[in-house]
Amino acid sequence: MFPQRLDSSLAYDIAKAMMDGFNRHYRLFRTESARAKHRFETADWHGQQRAQRERIEFYDLRVRECSTRLEREFKAGEQPMDIWQQVKLHYIGLLVDHHQPELAETFFNSVTTKILHRSYFQNDFIFVRPAVSTEYIENGESEARPTYSAYYPTLANMQAVMVQLVKDFDLRRDFEDLERDVGYVVRAMTTKLGNVKLRANFQIQVLTGLFFRNKGAYVVGKLINGFNEFAFAWPILHTKAGDKLLIDAALFGEDDLLMLFSFARAYFMVDMEIPSAYVQFLRSMMPRKPRNEIYNALGLAKQGKTLFYRDFLHHQRHSTDKFRIAPGIKGMVMLVFDLPSFPYVFKVIKDYYPPQKETTREQIKGKYLLVKQHDRVGRMADTLEYSEVAFPRERFDDELIAEIQKFAPSQLEISDRDQDGKTEVIIKHVYIERRMIPLNIYLQEAFDVGLDDAKAREQVERGVIEYGNAIKDLVAANIFPGDMLWKNFGITRHGKVVFYDYDEIEYITDCTFRKVPTPRNEEEEMSGEVWYTVGPKDVFPETFGPFLLGNPVVRDIFMRHHADLLEASFWQAHKERILAGHVHDVFPYERERRFLQGAKAGAPV
Repeated sequence: MFPQRLDSSLAYDIAKAMMDGFNRHYRLFRTESARAKHRFETADWHGQQRAQRERIEFYDLRVRECSTRLEREFKAGEQPMDIWQQVKLHYIGLLVDHHQPELAETFFNSVTTKILHRSYFQNDFIFVRPAVSTEYIENGESEARPTYSAYYPTLANMQAVMVQLVKDFDLRRDFEDLERDVGYVVRAMTTKLGNVKLRANFQIQVLTGLFFRNKGAYVVGKLINGFNEFAFAWPILHTKAGDKLLIDAALFGEDDLLMLFSFARAYFMVDMEIPSAYVQFLRSMMPRKPRNEIYNALGLAKQGKTLFYRDFLHHQRHSTDKFRIAPGIKGMVMLVFDLPSFPYVFKVIKDYYPPQKETTREQIKGKYLLVKQHDRVGRMADTLEYSEVAFPRERFDDELIAEIQKFAPSQLEISDRDQDGKTEVIIKHVYIERRMIPLNIYLQEAFDVGLDDAKAREQVERGVIEYGNAIKDLVAANIFPGDMLWKNFGITRHGKVVFYDYDEIEYITDCTFRKVPTPRNEEEEMSGEVWYTVGPKDVFPETFGPFLLGNPVVRDIFMRHHADLLEASFWQAHKERILAGHVHDVFPYERERRFLQGAKAGAPV
């Protein structure tokens, strides 16, 4: 029960110190995000990548700083329950008129759970549910910019209004030909609208912060006409010469925006005073996108984790199916389980690996951290990492429990910790990813139908071509996937192939790509063993074929579109370009969507 009075000055001081810790965190987070504009203007791509990695670490650093201060100044871990209940109530009071209350509540949870025992993880002590609404939070009078700006063009002045819209972002680098680019956008927009009459409320609403990622800046907004809304994004890039800017394409509609904000892409940098208002705006454009994934896309990963876990608990309360061993080929390193009614998979690192897997738990966790900090270019699934996750034992299939006890006993605890006395399954460390159709199953389903069926033939063709495209995008991002078997890639609902098995990935720049040496004599030529020396990170691309292309139909498609992936020279050339400082363009839209078809801007790899 909550205390009847708030009479502890110590509780207020602890709450105030926590609020100071959060405010410092968000100030630093926002400052780094705002600097992305200058890095874009000056084409500081390596600085952008470095800032992206470093910003991910901000949250945990601030949580550690704050918890250390609370222990040092207030001996917070020794305070009784009554004090901690008052701390929460004082903290709620400090959230009145705060512009990031949901983030501040999550910060409170992170600091509190670092200090208190797990038995205190209940609503009296932490924010199991949000206590402060994020609806209708407004910028103060001192804030110059609202969350979004509205423009009211007519058919007569459409071009001029949209030119002004772009200029209002105050990019400190000239456009090569802004009138030309806006003309492309207007034509694309009018094509999208068709012969629709412009209604009295016709307007363009644009988020006032540019969205920066990789080498692009994105204008994000929506057209409103009568009862219809059309989401859009306009990518702004540097020209190939690098001295000017251009609008590269016009993305329209929910599907285009879902690709742009995909869980397989790295986080945007965008300067936001009121993040919940950005999330609400983006959700109006992508109603099928979970709020947790939008927070993740904006770089607010801890808030994304909080919302995901709340959604997960809600789903458990409203479902009755059981967790089970995930369908498909079992991994050698990861034990994977799922809940059929929930669109995610749960991955636990095994305690034991086959002899050919020379790795450790810490090395595997390091690979997943590498992916978290890297530009995933739409080809690597984001993962949510949790510790000490409690599940109801009654929801676990017995076969799954036996599987965990056999392969990952160190990660399993079964106890009666539930307040209702029910048995819980506690998983010590787990990664959670969006569920996808494994690529091997996707292809096999088409072969089972038979290639006489046109849709099945198209499915095989699309899957194989997308598989090669995914590998080439990973190469452009300096990632060698390691284990390239079809089962380690999945198909998203938009038909994109995404990689999700990270225990063998390496940087391209750390690998040596070699041709298989020519045998020096008949004995070497006939040898069933590798007779030449192989270094720990040597890669022989010509040997990929026998493992990947046993099916003649798959081989034919692959060789027509991606034969270069079997050549050491392809990989080595990309390695040399990356080492020379080149940062590849990898875009979240197809090449044919580009206004200038690569004539002025760097073509995607």
